[in-house]
Amino acid sequence: MELRRVQRTGGGTFFVCLPKNWAERSGLNKSSVVALSETADGRLVVDAKYDVERAPQVAAIRPSPLLDREIMGKYLLGYDIIRVEAKERMSSEDRERIKQSSGRLIGLEIVEEDYSKIVMQCLLEPSAFAPDKILQREHSIASIMHRDAVTALIEGDGHLAKNVIARDVEVNRLYFLLVRILRTVIQNPGLSEKLGILPIDCLDYRLTASLVEAIGDKSVQLAESAVELAGSKIAKDLAQLLLRLHKIAFDTHENALKAMFSRDIALAEALRDQRRTVENLVEECESLVQKNYSEVAPQVLKAASLMQQIYGHGVDIADLVMPKIH
Repeated sequence: MELRRVQRTGGGTFFVCLPKNWAERSGLNKSSVVALSETADGRLVVDAKYDVERAPQVAAIRPSPLLDREIMGKYLLGYDIIRVEAKERMSSEDRERIKQSSGRLIGLEIVEEDYSKIVMQCLLEPSAFAPDKILQREHSIASIMHRDAVTALIEGDGHLAKNVIARDVEVNRLYFLLVRILRTVIQNPGLSEKLGILPIDCLDYRLTASLVEAIGDKSVQLAESAVELAGSKIAKDLAQLLLRLHKIAFDTHENALKAMFSRDIALAEALRDQRRTVENLVEECESLVQKNYSEVAPQVLKAASLMQQIYGHGVDIADLVMPKIH
């Protein structure tokens, strides 16, 4: 960091000198034009390359046992082009892994392929995807998965349970897309302004998206328990307990998201009050199952525990709610 003293001309204009090394690296001279823009938090950004098109970021990787993770890592880091190139002919197994990886990542398309390499390019324009909209969409799918998983468990609907499991792919795709965009926002103040999100908020968005993704994962596990029951319906008294537990968990993560976007601290704080009620309901389920329904004990006890964890994820989201920075 360099500190510069603000000066003022006789006519009242404020000015400050640019660092010489930076100006030379940026190719500036006496008649050069730079762009000045004010960020939402009052900072002034000086851009010497405002009219220069950004060069695409290219990552080159070799096939390896960690190929899937390497492709995902480059995608999340914001690379525009990912080249996978083998020393000789690329194996059919690696080709299939690359195609599966690109299919799991929104906007990543294969644009070139030959005997030794595959080139993928992310065709998304980051400024077209508002982080809050992606997060809301991710949560909407996870919420429906949660609701449908509990319905499938109670009604013994194996088809619905399998449908819940299949939908988890879309939650993961949205999560990865959001992480990519948030990382891009942090590195690009201009994009931050365009999307209306401060860099300081990006961490909370990332944590919230991770918790929503976890709710989706827990819903998949609920659905798997329903599949294990092979069409058996839950007894009415036990189903009522599970539905009460589900309602608290579901309402908690729904209201936590509302509190986050509205920055409603009072609403967020109120969501913790149900913790003891949730614990009591889980204990009631355990007692009822052990007395009367031992044949479904593993699945029901697992389901009760999963819903308690989903409630906890909702509270964790509420804990991220902070007052708006003016």
